[in-house]
Amino acid sequence: MMVMRSDRHSLILGCVLGFLVLLGGCHGGSLNKNFYRKSCPLAEEIVRNATWRHVAANIALPARFLRMHFHDCFVRGCDGSVLLNSTKNNTAEKEAIPNLTLAGFDVIDDIKAEVEKKCPGVVSCADILALAARDSVSFQFKRSMWKVLTGRRDGTVSLASEALANIPSPFLNFTALQQNFANKGLSVRDLVVLSGAHTIGVGHCNAFSVRLYNFTGKGDQDPSLNSTYAASLKNQCKNLTDNTTFVPMDPITPLSFDTRYFTVLRQRRGLFESDAALLTNPNSASITQEMLNSRRFFKSFRTSIKRMGAISVLTGKSGEIRKVCSKIN
Repeated sequence: MMVMRSDRHSLILGCVLGFLVLLGGCHGGSLNKNFYRKSCPLAEEIVRNATWRHVAANIALPARFLRMHFHDCFVRGCDGSVLLNSTKNNTAEKEAIPNLTLAGFDVIDDIKAEVEKKCPGVVSCADILALAARDSVSFQFKRSMWKVLTGRRDGTVSLASEALANIPSPFLNFTALQQNFANKGLSVRDLVVLSGAHTIGVGHCNAFSVRLYNFTGKGDQDPSLNSTYAASLKNQCKNLTDNTTFVPMDPITPLSFDTRYFTVLRQRRGLFESDAALLTNPNSASITQEMLNSRRFFKSFRTSIKRMGAISVLTGKSGEIRKVCSKIN
């Protein structure tokens, strides 16, 4: 999601982490625990083992899969539409500006292929992505960190224009963020808790460098940004147009899924404007203080990501079970 200020409403970087329209109707009541226990009993074990093998070789994958899961759920719900490739007659979500820095599609394809060998045409790509997001984070702890209800089916529509319209930008203020999440049936608490996924992953300079060099269009610096941190960022991001350099969103423990995001946020070292925005509202600011407690954060994250993972899911006879995640059957 790294682009120029002019694209401020089309961007998002990192694992901002991922959302619906009406709480009751959209947060998929048809998902179930162990949905594949009869049709493919080893499905979740296969996904976990394959995911852990890949994460052992590439520690960047947890942040990438969390972000991919978020971007999938925010557009058309959690239906695997972000995984589809563009075709001659259609530009898919992958090609939208917010998704140009997504990575790990090849790993999802590999995991899907392993599942297909055991249970062809049974397990959806949408479920595999949701499981891989959970399992990649869980690798650090060597145990499952939250439950993933399954039974999602795959969508057959993927439009870049919808990604641009639905994925929140890292330049949004609190009011816009709150509305964006409310549109997906998510609360302010979900917004704050899911933003905690920024404790892993990176941000590209052009997603935040305006805060360093031209915050109000007068060559100034964002006054809400810690000045020492800003100086450090300027040493890495030399100008407004740098779209290749990236920095950790959590400068303390960037590879560890923990509560450090909230520590640095409260020190005014949140990387994006959307991070800093969480301190501008009394309710959300209070929640950031609460999330400094690891037990409360992990418990809250389990709840919020479960809610996110149920946004506008396709179940029953809706959609399809793709044979290959990058194209419809």
